Amino acid sequence: MKREILISGSPRETRVAILEDDRLVELLVDRPDTRRMVGDIYLGTVDAVLPGIQAAFVNIGTEKSAFLHASDLIESEDEDEPHDPDDENSNGGAGGGRSRRRLPNVADELKKGQAKLVQVIKEPIGTKGPRVTAQVSLAGRFLVYMPFASRVGVSRKIENRDQRAKLREMVGKLVPKDSGGWIIRTVAEDLTEQSCKREIDHLYGLWKKIKRKSGSVRAPALLQRETSLTRGIIRDLFSDKVDSLLVDSKMLHNEIVQYLKQIDPDLIERVKLYNAEAPLFDEYDIEAEVRKLFLPRVELPTGGYLIIQPTEALTSIDVNTGRYTGKKDPESTILKTNVEAAREVARQLRLRDIGGIIVVDFIDMESRGNRDKVLQELRAHLGRDRARTKAFAVSELGLIEMTRQRVRPSLWHSMTAECPTCNGTGRVFRPEVVVRRMERSLKRAGAEHKERQLAVRLHPEVALYLVEQEPNFLRQLEKQTGLELEVRDDPMMRLDEFRMMAKPAGRDVTEQYAVA
Repeated sequence: MKREILISGSPRETRVAILEDDRLVELLVDRPDTRRMVGDIYLGTVDAVLPGIQAAFVNIGTEKSAFLHASDLIESEDEDEPHDPDDENSNGGAGGGRSRRRLPNVADELKKGQAKLVQVIKEPIGTKGPRVTAQVSLAGRFLVYMPFASRVGVSRKIENRDQRAKLREMVGKLVPKDSGGWIIRTVAEDLTEQSCKREIDHLYGLWKKIKRKSGSVRAPALLQRETSLTRGIIRDLFSDKVDSLLVDSKMLHNEIVQYLKQIDPDLIERVKLYNAEAPLFDEYDIEAEVRKLFLPRVELPTGGYLIIQPTEALTSIDVNTGRYTGKKDPESTILKTNVEAAREVARQLRLRDIGGIIVVDFIDMESRGNRDKVLQELRAHLGRDRARTKAFAVSELGLIEMTRQRVRPSLWHSMTAECPTCNGTGRVFRPEVVVRRMERSLKRAGAEHKERQLAVRLHPEVALYLVEQEPNFLRQLEKQTGLELEVRDDPMMRLDEFRMMAKPAGRDVTEQYAVA
């Protein structure tokens, strides 16, 4: 598979596009005003301990206190490592999952006012504050250091048993005695002792520095900031499996080259500075893809389409055949559409960074074998995702329920705001409904006999509806209410908004007489 990374940088924004076989599969955006927190290490203060939910809230200096669950106080008991360190946001695999070990009583472990060393594993989303873990980890190029763990693990993506054993033996021999836990990352398949020793010394030294700082600052305090988006991409993703990396900023290009000189000089030749006249993302047609990210409808190659609808509780995805009707066999037509949809669903989840609970409503299939084919296709493409995913079998209602690791708001949440007109519903009242609401308000104003003349301002589309569909509306309403009425179209008005102005003073009396 052809893999490319494009990095477009400016003083106010850095964007990273990841392409597989010339198709955009991930988009990462970093801005100074929305700094990424995952991986940051803090000395926090316990604000509250809640034994009823086995959790505590920790003040780390953010607007809302961080959430610390009892499962994030102890070391995971997985056989090899807590989870794959090469997941998108694992920061080495600390926290975020439920341990198999019996949970401690959070009230025995934490007290209000106690200082606690924690690391962010999930950024604030919506009304919730960040989530943190006490199982701190430090990620390097080849290794992840977990000071509070106790063993050497190997990434599950290194499948060769002999290679796993060789790496485990080498790292176990080089790490300081009783230093904690170490995880060998996927990119370390050809790791040399010299590179391994250098990284062990760096990570172990960094931890000692963090510990010293924690003893000299007053909580809440930031002890260690996770590396920048660009450096994180180079550290975690850029390997000999990536064909090229293009960057359009000379400053970022120099930073990447200098960083690679330290960690993997052989990759420098794959880094290219893009200096053509056309913007980098335009040249690769990325901007057009980005604009589509916020549309609910996603077209499939043969004519079917998806409808993606995020809600507070979950994200629903509906699959439709659209204009694709196949030839003869309806089941094969449906299967083809569903298989295409499974591939695109996996891509859209990565691209939009959708997390949490996802429910996919595929088109109903009679054959159990066909349902299994669709599920396997979905799981195969989810396997390319750096975030942890789990797709369950097709339910009795024909739905596939799945979960995807969520550590920060999706692009839809982070790059859009609630519409002031529809208040987030995505819908506005039709012109005839606006007219009826206005009619009820005017009747109330007439009944109270406080006003004699009113000018009503409407959106031009609503005013046009009145002229074309209800030309006698004003004359009839004047007779009923005893008011002198005048309608004015105002392009500055929202489509489902109207304003009632008392004449001649021009006083706004809308709220006074507003009704549903």
